[in-house]
Amino acid sequence: MEYYGLNQLREMFLDYFATKNGHLRLNSFSLIPQNDKSLLIINSGMAPLKPYFTGQETPPRKRVTTCQKCIRTPDIENVGKTARHGTFFEMLGNFSFGDYFKTEAIQWAWEFLTEVVHIPKELLYATVYLDDDEAYAIWRDVIGLPESHISRMGKEDNFWEIGTGPCGPCSEIYVDRGEKYGCGKDDCKVGCECDRFVEVWNLVFTQFDRKEDGAYDRLEHPNIDTGMGLERLAMAVQEVANIFEVDTIKYVRDYICKLSRVEYGLNETADISVRVITDHIRSTVFMLSDGIIPSNEGRGYVLRRLLRRAVRHGKLLGIEGMFMEAVAEKVIECSHEAYEELSENKDMILKMIHVEEAHFNEKIARGEQLLKELIEENAKRGIGVIGGEDAFKLYDTFGFPLELTMEIAEENSVTVDTAGFETAMKNQKAASKKAHELQGIAGWKDELTEIVSGMKATRFTGYDCLEQTSKVVCIVADSQSVDGVSSPCECVIITEATPFYGQMGGQAGDMGILTGEGLFGEVTDTLKSGDKTAHYVRLTEGSVSLGQTVDLKVDQAHRMNIQRNHTATHLLHKALKIVLGSHVNQAGSEVNADKLRFDFSHFEKLTDEQLEQVEKLVNEEILKCLPVEIFTTTLSEAKKAGATALFGEKYSDEVRVVKAGEFSMELCGGCHLSNTGFAGMFKIISEGAVAAGIRRIEALTGKAAYEYACRLKEQLDEAAEAVKASPAALTQRINELLSANNAYQKEIKALKDSANKDLSGEILSGAFEEKGIKYALYDMGESDVATLRDMSDKLREKMDCGVVLLTGFSGAKGVMLCAATKSAVQAGFNCGAFIKEISQALGGSGGGRPDMAQAGFKDPARAKEVLEIALKLINN
Repeated sequence: MEYYGLNQLREMFLDYFATKNGHLRLNSFSLIPQNDKSLLIINSGMAPLKPYFTGQETPPRKRVTTCQKCIRTPDIENVGKTARHGTFFEMLGNFSFGDYFKTEAIQWAWEFLTEVVHIPKELLYATVYLDDDEAYAIWRDVIGLPESHISRMGKEDNFWEIGTGPCGPCSEIYVDRGEKYGCGKDDCKVGCECDRFVEVWNLVFTQFDRKEDGAYDRLEHPNIDTGMGLERLAMAVQEVANIFEVDTIKYVRDYICKLSRVEYGLNETADISVRVITDHIRSTVFMLSDGIIPSNEGRGYVLRRLLRRAVRHGKLLGIEGMFMEAVAEKVIECSHEAYEELSENKDMILKMIHVEEAHFNEKIARGEQLLKELIEENAKRGIGVIGGEDAFKLYDTFGFPLELTMEIAEENSVTVDTAGFETAMKNQKAASKKAHELQGIAGWKDELTEIVSGMKATRFTGYDCLEQTSKVVCIVADSQSVDGVSSPCECVIITEATPFYGQMGGQAGDMGILTGEGLFGEVTDTLKSGDKTAHYVRLTEGSVSLGQTVDLKVDQAHRMNIQRNHTATHLLHKALKIVLGSHVNQAGSEVNADKLRFDFSHFEKLTDEQLEQVEKLVNEEILKCLPVEIFTTTLSEAKKAGATALFGEKYSDEVRVVKAGEFSMELCGGCHLSNTGFAGMFKIISEGAVAAGIRRIEALTGKAAYEYACRLKEQLDEAAEAVKASPAALTQRINELLSANNAYQKEIKALKDSANKDLSGEILSGAFEEKGIKYALYDMGESDVATLRDMSDKLREKMDCGVVLLTGFSGAKGVMLCAATKSAVQAGFNCGAFIKEISQALGGSGGGRPDMAQAGFKDPARAKEVLEIALKLINN
């Protein structure tokens, strides 16, 4: 068999289908699903093409070929433990949307494998669905495959369907890798669990539409959906044992071995860690390149879990210091030619990995220490299970993953109450869940998607005009498609053409009115459903029916405010790159009529000086009244001209460019000003962190910015009047007041210290001894934590082997603080455990270090009860 590298095989496949068989070659879609709530991360080649298969959108061509980046994590715990499992893979695919069918799909698959890749024909086998005589005949009569190499399989193996809708039989192609990979059994054949026969390609023939009653109706235009794992193909062609031996993956694996000074294949425990890092760093790099950011939920949590698991296994291998960046560079080195976004976002990817690894190293150190203490404490009590609440606290408070807790627990021969952890997780989510259930027509989105599938795309005219006369093609009311509606009612109306911009790309949808003969409706929002534009209408006069001609008019003032904020967002993006550096990339945005929100990659809080610089730059470009030029060109030409492409965004070959003078140029499909001067002014109102390595700026433009400045002026005047100073002299007056206040505070502290000196003697006079430790318990009344801490320090200085428990209250909340001398801790006293038991008796929680701990309690009147509980615990 001829040898081909993984990168060669990818190009050979795409070129074969694009050049020889007339397929449109599309770049891989982002790993972030677009308008598909059913998926967290793209996990198959056909997943991003679902809108074309369902009719929700019109495909760019009836024949398409792709190599799609995919992530699958259901069996993440098995990754590394076996050489079969991996989370990241590339899926080669050729697709037909109502064009060719079984004969061509099978012929081309056979031709590619035998004549392009040169796999010997005698090594190939095929399976077909039990009742698919057509596919069987094509393999036997057209291809000439011996019947001994064709197997019929049941529905479980060779029929693709998910609930109702498009479905169909499939045909799988296997490669015989030889007896050395077999099980040695006489009946070893295709379908055996051993590694001899490996499935490389699945051809799905979508020819049926499954109905609610279980009936299968034939589709008028059947489709083809094929998928071939690139790594599996490379494994077969390169004649290696598993995916970790494939050239590009082995390159990364060998580098990890070099870093860890481990020879692969000598120690299974070390091999597991090497494989975990090899796989997980590939997933990490590609997820980051598509704009997925580490977080504690959703796809961000998947990324964080993969990255942290890899870091953890690096430590197990004995790799010292930070290492993930260096390994990530090897992944980029192997794949950047096929995925140019890896090169474009390299600095961002490496920086994000560095920040996340450093952050996790800190958490590992702290978390492992706490977990060690917890395991030791449980061991003393004879407990072999880490409680779910404790595991959740490690996760929630210290960012310590449950998986890591379980791994360390297993190393110490104890278990984790995972059910208790899940309960604690659910309770927290329930407590923090916001009551934002969609009501009324806003809740019809899923039904709307199904209703409009197959309809023609809405023609958008709103770049050039704000008014349009068009014909009604769809009406939805009460989640149902209807022929007409009468006022008063709320409904969704779709027309052939519209000037209304549907919410997309971070830009809010337009508002306005829909009118006609005897008809008036208020358009309260505009959303996109695939390539259709849905007007959410509150009908107040008359009626509207299918085929009726209506007049649509966008609210000009509302649109103008959106345009101000959108153009200002582009100026802000460029200004941030100038002030902070080229690593800044957009990570999300929201542009509406009220304000703009811009999320971007950066790894530390912006200083006041940096914020001032950014704001000044944007306002300078606004005051220059730069012309905003909008044009379309090819993606390659736009990038050559220096246009900024958004992080993780998917673009077609033709793109729309928005250019503000010579200052900013971005790819964008939104609505913009014709001149930066129309933005009026720009004012940043907040800056903060939203995730590790991601910052957020909120800002105002135009009238909103002016009104904000006016409010600040009013507040300034009120503050100046309150301290009897002019606005110009306010700072000086505040400094004078602060200076006077500091003097008063020092005087108050001196008086308190004097009083506490006498009080410390009183407290110690009431101390008692139990089992060699002196205990001083006292309620200090109205006192904050700082006061209790100061007093506990004074008391400990006067005690050889002693424990202090003080209570007090500040406002409506009580507080308790326990402190112990070093000798008392050595004698076995633990302040954290002591406070925790008292808190639990009160129905609360608390804890801390062995030498000091504190907790709050809701009712200050229970201070006496705290001391009574403590006394009982000491005496017991």
